[in-house]
Amino acid sequence: MSSFLESLFNLNGKVAVIIGGTGELCGAMAEGLAKAGTTTVLVGRSLEKAKARIARIEEAGGSAYFESADLGSKASITEMLSRVVEKSGSVDILVNGAGANSPTPFLDIPEDEYDRLFEINTKAVFLACQVFGKYFLDKGQGGSIINVGSMSGLIPLSRVFTYSATKAAVHNLSKNLAREWATQKIRVNTIVPGFFPAEQNKKVLTEERVGQIMGHTPMKRFGEAKELVGATLLLASDTAGSFVTGTEVVVDGGYAAMTI
Repeated sequence: MSSFLESLFNLNGKVAVIIGGTGELCGAMAEGLAKAGTTTVLVGRSLEKAKARIARIEEAGGSAYFESADLGSKASITEMLSRVVEKSGSVDILVNGAGANSPTPFLDIPEDEYDRLFEINTKAVFLACQVFGKYFLDKGQGGSIINVGSMSGLIPLSRVFTYSATKAAVHNLSKNLAREWATQKIRVNTIVPGFFPAEQNKKVLTEERVGQIMGHTPMKRFGEAKELVGATLLLASDTAGSFVTGTEVVVDGGYAAMTI
């Protein structure tokens, strides 16, 4: 049985770049990919935040290192990719997970906040997909792009208006690219976390908000970051996930299945 599972999910020799890998959710995804055999590259703004995750990966026998990039700059992302290819030989998997949120009421949202959230949540994904997509096309051996979406990209959520719009755009972009590149063996999917306590949503999770979320979540609890790993490995594996593209893999404790 173990050999069968290994044949499906073994990622030995693969290289995964996790943009946002210094955060809680993408950090757990990065750790899972490393334990499955990838060389894992954590891309973020803070080497200090990356060090603890890299240490855990290395203690478990995995391989990981940190790279920085200005995610609003195509040139910076291109340079980061070049450094990774020089160090590791290739890239096979891209996770796009950088994100920011804000609870500002709709009529009070300033233009600079709107622009900032689109810059981080949508433009960064757009640019990384351009840069890494071209790399995968030129390499000619396929690849897996996993964009981190949001429940608010599927179901309208109150109090996070701009965030919801940015994530809906990511969901749409993922489906368009999946269609565009399917014959080139480049799979593009969206992983959709339900409610996971993370740095970007702390301002939104008031006591009242938590009560509303629990009342709409059949499992009556928040997700744990490690619970995103299984879906990540499925989408990353070109064996287990070979026919999976253009889909939204929801990991939400039943939230999306709940009505009244």
